[in-house]
Amino acid sequence: MSDPASPTEPTPAPASRREFLSKTSAVAATGVAASAIGFPSITLGQGDKKTLKVGLIGCGGRGTGAAAQALAADDNVVLHAMGDVYQDIAMTQLRVLARDRKSAAKISPEVQSTKNIFGGLDAYQKVMDSGVDVVLLTTPPGFRPIHFKEAVNRGIHAFVEKPCATDVAGVKDFLETGKIAASKGLSVLCGFCYRYSDHGRELFEKRLPGGDIGAIRAVHSTYWANIVKPMPPEADRPAGMSDTEWQIKNWYNFSWLSGDGYVEQAIHKVDKMAWLMANMTGNKLPTPVACYAQGGRQRPNNAGNTYDHYSVTYEWENGLRFHIDWSQYGAGVHKEDKDYIVGEKGMAEFDIGNASITGEKAWTFRKPRTGGRNMYQTEHDEFFANLRKGERHADEEWVAHSTLLGIMGRMAAYTGKQIKWDDVINSPEKLVPDKIDWAAPLPVRPMPIPGVAETQSV
Repeated sequence: MSDPASPTEPTPAPASRREFLSKTSAVAATGVAASAIGFPSITLGQGDKKTLKVGLIGCGGRGTGAAAQALAADDNVVLHAMGDVYQDIAMTQLRVLARDRKSAAKISPEVQSTKNIFGGLDAYQKVMDSGVDVVLLTTPPGFRPIHFKEAVNRGIHAFVEKPCATDVAGVKDFLETGKIAASKGLSVLCGFCYRYSDHGRELFEKRLPGGDIGAIRAVHSTYWANIVKPMPPEADRPAGMSDTEWQIKNWYNFSWLSGDGYVEQAIHKVDKMAWLMANMTGNKLPTPVACYAQGGRQRPNNAGNTYDHYSVTYEWENGLRFHIDWSQYGAGVHKEDKDYIVGEKGMAEFDIGNASITGEKAWTFRKPRTGGRNMYQTEHDEFFANLRKGERHADEEWVAHSTLLGIMGRMAAYTGKQIKWDDVINSPEKLVPDKIDWAAPLPVRPMPIPGVAETQSV
């Protein structure tokens, strides 16, 4: 049986802040060098005539959406293989893609015949065995580092959905693999889609760094959402189903698989914070002075070890504080997904489709008459355009950094302590088991209780 979550290298020893940042900076430098010397394109000598073969690994809703966007991003691309731990899910999602006119025309005969539709814990390897040029890694994020490593070792370009890992050990492993990807000239696209939004780029890259609201005084981000995947009662567990399979089937409720809701979902808020601070300071990988948080679970969830609400504050050197509130309470409560950025001369507001500024330089983002671009589609459009041009797309460094910032917030909530950046990068935290055995028992870590050492993940 394949062991997708077993690391092929030992977990790196704890690093100092200087060592860690020098490593991540080396990733960026290597990526620049790769671009500068012009690594050969996968379409070298064939131009647009080369058919790019795409493999989908993880066939949930987000994976199916990513597949449709990849197929729409280039005129000469095909869906060559699909893989999921449950083959029947892959079959179902194939029918979803086949109902979409644009996607249906780009489904290869190998997928249509189900020859290249794979199931099992080793499905990711089978997809890569089929001869794909690009893989879409959209499984539960606990598997992300090992799947990314497999793709890079085989010389395959990758779309990496967020977050890139669920623990510190996984992020460090991901960064090491990113250095190999850079050395090979392999492109890496991440799923932090807001960085590809037209209104986000206008606000976060131009207007706010340009001083349209003056010095930023505070930021408050809300992500009050619906419940994503509620944990069923133990009575619903089929007879004979192992602990491992039960947890993977209900992956959102277990921290080793999802990273908890803050790292899996609210990570978009964290990444926007990192994006803004990078543009405001000129530091590509900005780090806060400290982080403190509260969190817990108010709504009964039958089992699992994840919270349903967080309130996290990141403190920066200039005294600026980012407050991120996240919850999943379900029906009957107020929902909101917005960012409020308060400056000395005005305030900016941002959400999934709108951006505006009130104050001295009032502004409202206006979509083009054609309706504007979809950020999910834009990221794939730019990714495949770079592949055609032989230019390396290099997102791996900042997706790892934002994932660590999310883990920092989770650590603060779990422990009830003020967390510094060194606490994160030197943490031995490792949530993902060394060995994933489909049939084996797998104890669940306790629900973290601040101040109670035996419930902590480290």
